[in-house]
Amino acid sequence: MKIKLILVMIFLYGGILTLQAKEYNASLFGIKSNGTTLNTTSIQKAIDFIHEQGGGTLRFYVGRYLTGTVVLKENVHIQLEEGAILVGSTNIYDYNIDVPNCALIYAKDAKNITIKGKGVIDGQGREVAYNLLAQIQSGVLKDPLDYDRPRNRRPKAIYMRSCENVRIHGVTIKNSADWVQVYNQCVNTVVDSITVDSKAFWNNDGIDIVDCRNFKLLNSFIDASDDAICLKSHDATKSCEDVEIRNCTARSSANGIKFGTVSAGGYKRIRIINNKVYDTFRSALTIATPDGGIVEDILVDSLTAFNTGNPFYLRIGARWNKGRIGSINNVVIQNVKVEVAKEKPDRGYSYEGPIEDNPRNPSPSSIVGLKNAPIRNVTFRNIEISYPGGSNPHYAYRGTSRTDLDSIPEMEASYPEFSQFKELPAWGFYIRHAENIHFEGVVLKLREPDYRPMLVLDDVNGYSLSKVKQEGAKGKKELVAQGSKKNKP
Repeated sequence: MKIKLILVMIFLYGGILTLQAKEYNASLFGIKSNGTTLNTTSIQKAIDFIHEQGGGTLRFYVGRYLTGTVVLKENVHIQLEEGAILVGSTNIYDYNIDVPNCALIYAKDAKNITIKGKGVIDGQGREVAYNLLAQIQSGVLKDPLDYDRPRNRRPKAIYMRSCENVRIHGVTIKNSADWVQVYNQCVNTVVDSITVDSKAFWNNDGIDIVDCRNFKLLNSFIDASDDAICLKSHDATKSCEDVEIRNCTARSSANGIKFGTVSAGGYKRIRIINNKVYDTFRSALTIATPDGGIVEDILVDSLTAFNTGNPFYLRIGARWNKGRIGSINNVVIQNVKVEVAKEKPDRGYSYEGPIEDNPRNPSPSSIVGLKNAPIRNVTFRNIEISYPGGSNPHYAYRGTSRTDLDSIPEMEASYPEFSQFKELPAWGFYIRHAENIHFEGVVLKLREPDYRPMLVLDDVNGYSLSKVKQEGAKGKKELVAQGSKKNKP
């Protein structure tokens, strides 16, 4: 009797666990894995049913599941098992193109949602974008074009707005027609151990974290034909706050890790720890606020970058700020090693970074504020950067006299990019309109001689240089400071 009772209890207890888990095989809803049947309605029915039952997991096993837009709802979790591929339709009319930020997987105002597993989300973005372009050119759809790029109706792979307790884990996301994944004003989000391989079309930001709070991006690999890891702020009343980016690797035909470009509200308490950037056309790290955003309390620790076009670009601008001037204050960048490429570092991408600012001599790292809005309190500690050198004064010359420095345009309303000034007067760091800039244990290496000095400071109110040295080939001299004041010991 005791044995029978135990078996009955195990059976009942196991049944209770099964009920509590509420896992549903996708095939239960008539969802087909043959790669040709359009499953949009069936997948949406499954999500709606699970949501109405109080939540659970929709599990996809090996196969190709063709679909258009599906809307993820509260307490619903998508499990993509190894070998399961969620395939985006190439028909633009299978997407929610009449709403802003259309996407293959879309969620708004949803709590407790998950996409996880070892499976793949493949947006088939190049085919989708070309088919959209054909509809625009035929006059059936209206959408502004930037060159050959439809501006508004290219579907993202994932778009989530005002969601809470989001978990994205383990999946691979490929071939989006637009930004790969966007989390906009989401709270308590963890994106962990994902792979992004999205070089199918223009504007393929690997991940966009927009005005989110308590966001973690961990242990992920992102290869994208635009900015790989991007923080943005679209709402002047919001900001990105308490964001952690840790143990990630980024490859990009634009920037590796970037704040901006749109930066209306700002960024506070951002931690970027133990990351790698490589084969990246623009900067390994860009912190830009051209639209009035407030940037404060930023820590970048343990960053390795190689074969990149530029190490660091910190920039305040005045582009779409509507009279508000942004700020950058309290930034610590430490324990960093960077190797800057001599040749174009993103060769081989289907969509290489644009070359509108080329040809030019190699650009330095730059910290560039505005006359009425200096960048304040920035520390570089334990930094090693190797630059190619080899600048040619006979090709393009930029001197360091007062007249030469005044001839560098402010360009406050321009798109913020490290190469925007074309020729700059330093090979290592160019710093303009700043306060309290500190270098501690900074080694700048030069692989070929350069006619320019290592550091140029212009209108810097308070700076300190401790254990700063130059190695390798020699430049003209180490430091030129115009209109700048050194901190007292």
